[in-house]
Amino acid sequence: MYAVLDIETTGGKYNEEGITEIAIHRFDGHQVTDKFISLVNPEKEIQPFVVKLTGINTKMLRTAPKFHEVAKRIVEITEGAVLIAHNAQFDYRILRTEFRRLGYNYERKTLCTVELAQKLLPDAESYSLGKLVRSLGITVSDRHRANGDALATLKLFKLLLDKDSEKAILKTVVKAETLGELSPRQLDIVANVPSETGIYYMHNKDGDIIFLGKSSNIKKRVNQHFTKSGHRARRLQKETKKVTFEKTGSELAAQLKEYEELKRNSPKYNQRRKSRLYSHVMHKVSHKNGYLALHIGSAEMIQTEFITSFISIHGARNFLHEASLAHGLCDKINGISQAKNECGRYEEELCLGACIDEEPVETYNERVLEVTEKYSLSDKNQVIVDKGRETGEYCAILIQNGRFKGMGYYGLNHQINNIHILENLITPMKCDANTKHIIESYLRKRKVLKILELQSE
Repeated sequence: MYAVLDIETTGGKYNEEGITEIAIHRFDGHQVTDKFISLVNPEKEIQPFVVKLTGINTKMLRTAPKFHEVAKRIVEITEGAVLIAHNAQFDYRILRTEFRRLGYNYERKTLCTVELAQKLLPDAESYSLGKLVRSLGITVSDRHRANGDALATLKLFKLLLDKDSEKAILKTVVKAETLGELSPRQLDIVANVPSETGIYYMHNKDGDIIFLGKSSNIKKRVNQHFTKSGHRARRLQKETKKVTFEKTGSELAAQLKEYEELKRNSPKYNQRRKSRLYSHVMHKVSHKNGYLALHIGSAEMIQTEFITSFISIHGARNFLHEASLAHGLCDKINGISQAKNECGRYEEELCLGACIDEEPVETYNERVLEVTEKYSLSDKNQVIVDKGRETGEYCAILIQNGRFKGMGYYGLNHQINNIHILENLITPMKCDANTKHIIESYLRKRKVLKILELQSE
């Protein structure tokens, strides 16, 4: 007997979500024998993006039953059944959490249609529910509503049962009652780490760091380590006896700290990082008649000083395209266009004619240098100011002569305005091409609180 279900939630912090809608279809392997569909009043705010996604809003839930009013029905319809869901770990965790709030230990075996599909449909382009059922010709109504997604999951499960001719998958994928749940020791570990940005360290019985990582939500990430499958993950789970952490506030600070400490510690379960974190660079070359050109090249092939770096050629080309458009640069000179005469932007009056030698070299090159100045740390003296670890505190990342010097925290303006005090607050960190890449790529994509320019020495 199976209970195919789907749950919609309020969203929000990990393990603080509430259920807004639930749909369960009891399925005997041939037909649906019972079903339960209901909105649920979560007694908490629904995140705006969830309202937009599901269409479920607070007004709709005012008269809906609260979870304790539907809990008995959920227990009855799932009694003696295996829970089936798309990403079963999520739905089961939400149910367990809600029942735990009522003081009830809800336990069921579970089966995940994502895992089943990955084994039985190995050539699928995507295993998200919407894309997967669409590729199989399964119709879905009320997408992102509990009953619509539950019915789609039921149809998918029927198809997967048909494909499992040897029944091998059903025997191996059915989880124990505690799928997605942690041991008492692991629950204590997760309870003692924050849902904040920083670095976490997983220690063995001897206190050695066997894994370290960064996250914008340490609690959620550590919980994921404890619920992952796979040989390597299970070994890490077995050996981890304690998790410590350091809050950074700033995600950029977390990235820099992770890079520095991975080099110093080399934990046994961290994957070996490449010596170079980037694959392609943008560099400046002289074009005909004195115009400066921005070109993309392989990091291995470019021996000269470059402007900035990227993790893929696709990302590098996209950036060059956007930078050229934003600064009125010529696609032909930058190698984006292969036009024999003027580039395509000339007719649109987005290029001032450098491609056909109409624009003065000096004015064109000034805009090229604007790109160099904006997106490269080279020769800069500045303090990148970002969020601190607590209210009233700020993170300061110091750049001197284009080199990353280190980072620290401050709370008073005079600490940041006095370079000698600032240098004393900063914890020195090693600078290399990778730290430059981390900072530049972060600043291209994300915002920090502010950047203060320092007087060069």
